[in-house]
Amino acid sequence: MEMEKYKVIKSKEVWSGHVVKIHVDDVRMPQGNIAQREVVSHIGAVGVLPITAQNEVVLVRQYRHAVRGYLLEIPAGKLDKEGESPRECARRELKEEAGVEFKELVELSVFYNSPGFSDERFHLFMAQVESIGEMFPDGDEEEDMERVIVPLAEALEMIDDGRIVDAKSIIGLLMAARRLKI
Repeated sequence: MEMEKYKVIKSKEVWSGHVVKIHVDDVRMPQGNIAQREVVSHIGAVGVLPITAQNEVVLVRQYRHAVRGYLLEIPAGKLDKEGESPRECARRELKEEAGVEFKELVELSVFYNSPGFSDERFHLFMAQVESIGEMFPDGDEEEDMERVIVPLAEALEMIDDGRIVDAKSIIGLLMAARRLKI
């Protein structure tokens, strides 16, 4: 087995926060030398590409502090509710962030965002929109978030011209376009 080639001989948690934990591992490499690897542990996340009967996508524009700016993204959130499945999280996040209820949810992919340093698994779905209503019905979410509805073809152009730069959104939009043959 490949994992046996790389043996963690020591692991130390160096930081723990609300979203991630960071640990430093000493790893015995296949050649016998010891290398240090910094790992960001994350509980996982879900993203949903909501698409209407008219092939429009529902996106959200929100401030992302790490990049010091606003990004246009698919609705997404952390798997941070005890016992909540990725599908249940998708339903909750879509309702909270975009005010969207859906009739069908299709899993597009499960992938690692940045496996060079993080173990975050991301569950990506596409949802057939049933209705669009009020965002943040419980009033406890970020206030500075805007819903943006555009045709899927236009969203693909937004990838090409750099208006959409978020990886999960690019992956979701491209996978949806392929499935829908757009």
